[in-house]
Amino acid sequence: MAYDDLFLTQEGYEKLKEKLDYLKTTKRREISKQIEKARAMGDLSENAEYDAAKEAQAHCEKDIRELEDKLGRARIIEHENIPNDKVYIGAKVKLRDEDSQEELEYCLVSPPEADYALNKISVESPIGKALMGRKVDDLVVIKVPAGELKYKVLGISR
Repeated sequence: MAYDDLFLTQEGYEKLKEKLDYLKTTKRREISKQIEKARAMGDLSENAEYDAAKEAQAHCEKDIRELEDKLGRARIIEHENIPNDKVYIGAKVKLRDEDSQEELEYCLVSPPEADYALNKISVESPIGKALMGRKVDDLVVIKVPAGELKYKVLGISR
């Protein structure tokens, strides 16, 4: 487990709290019922259902510890304290792909909040790292496994 501060948006913090609450209440109860049901089947030494339920319990408890650690290290990003003229964590960045001329928008977030389907990319991803500290009108060339991406920064907002 890491001990560094973990920067999260308020939304990201709330999502982690919701997931932790779900694991501690609903998921723990479900697993407990599975263990009781498997115990009722008799001999635990050759009981696959019992073994699976105990493994699920261990996994759930590990996830709970990790979430508690993250939430304990969390620092909420306050947008009013972050300049709008450069790309930093929490920024929404409007880009133009210089090859396809397609316009894209990403929100830069910490790794636990990253969700590519929602256009939330980690500041630790290749694109996120390349965008950090950039300004409007900057041309950014990003080396990715498939080659190079060339983006022009069109706008930055919070």
